[in-house]
Amino acid sequence: MFTGIVEKIGTVSKLVKHDESSSGGGGTSLTISDCAEILDDCHLGDSISINGTCLTVTEFEKDSFKVGVAPETLRRTNLGSLKEGSGVNLERAVSSTTRMGGHFVQGHVDTIATVLETRPDGNAVTFRLQPKDESVLRYIVEKGYVTLDGASLTITAVNDDEGWWEIMLIAYTQEKVVLAKKQKGENVNVEVDMVGKYVEKSVAAYFETNSGNGGAMLEKMVQKIVDEKVKALR
Repeated sequence: MFTGIVEKIGTVSKLVKHDESSSGGGGTSLTISDCAEILDDCHLGDSISINGTCLTVTEFEKDSFKVGVAPETLRRTNLGSLKEGSGVNLERAVSSTTRMGGHFVQGHVDTIATVLETRPDGNAVTFRLQPKDESVLRYIVEKGYVTLDGASLTITAVNDDEGWWEIMLIAYTQEKVVLAKKQKGENVNVEVDMVGKYVEKSVAAYFETNSGNGGAMLEKMVQKIVDEKVKALR
């Protein structure tokens, strides 16, 4: 479990594709350097989030550590596009003393999204993103959370019809996450807020087990939404 508060931007210092060793597992092995700050309490087998993907430490030294990225993970994330020299967001798994500054993040990437455009807004920058799997849009709500490359960010706008959402990076955050340097056409890893998934499953289960009353409740919910829309238009 993570919080989405990036601790350090590390550097891919070595990348070995089709690594058949125990560390690589037949996928790609990555050595991440320039990250001594997050390795002072490191142990073999620890979980570290790399661009929002929970991976296992297989080797480590004072300033670097190694992980293996399985073929399935390469297919589902943007880690396959990394090169030696690429920067990556890093966060250690939460501990009993960790401040929950972001939100509950699992490190399980749901899909990738493409940067459609970037716009300056004072000293902040707005990013518009479009997901590869549009089904995740049902979990994207204005002022809700989304995790992009492992960073917990607030959604500032959503357009379900056109299939995009926006987030804003303030000047401070621009220095702390890799998204700030990404341009139109580049991809980011996306993990939606898992609370939304649990709510969806609970509501679906309720209607399935209360089919007699479910229709009436749904009708009330729809009527409430309609009334609020009408009131707003007056």
